Amino acid sequence: MRVVCPHCLSVNNVPQKESYTKANCGKCKNSLLDTKPLELTTANFDEVIVNSDIPVLVDFWAPWCGPCQMMAPNFTASAASFPLKALYTKVNTENEQQLGARFGIRSIPTLILFKGGKELHRSSGALSKEQLDSLTKNFI
Repeated sequence: MRVVCPHCLSVNNVPQKESYTKANCGKCKNSLLDTKPLELTTANFDEVIVNSDIPVLVDFWAPWCGPCQMMAPNFTASAASFPLKALYTKVNTENEQQLGARFGIRSIPTLILFKGGKELHRSSGALSKEQLDSLTKNFI
């Protein structure tokens, strides 16, 4: 399966397994098991979405948004549950207004789950870690 390195954004081919103890990027040699949410921009958005065989969950948020700030720790905690199973990403709609407009983001936080380059699910409002885990498991 193809996965995007969260450090250098290189596309890596990784054998699909139930769990992983080690997986490093072929280019930068950093761990592909790093689950810290990846910041997406207009420049890298399409490349990450199209080149990921695993589900990509995108959190459209803004720094001034209270519910976004409340959900952020849940999003990071949920991401840690899915190394090489799902890629958690964030789009700051203040900095990336074109992406917000492109996807018709009217309220934040809005989560969009992509798989195979296509939008499969969308929800608005802050979610708990359990709700994020459940959402992600539905698409793995």
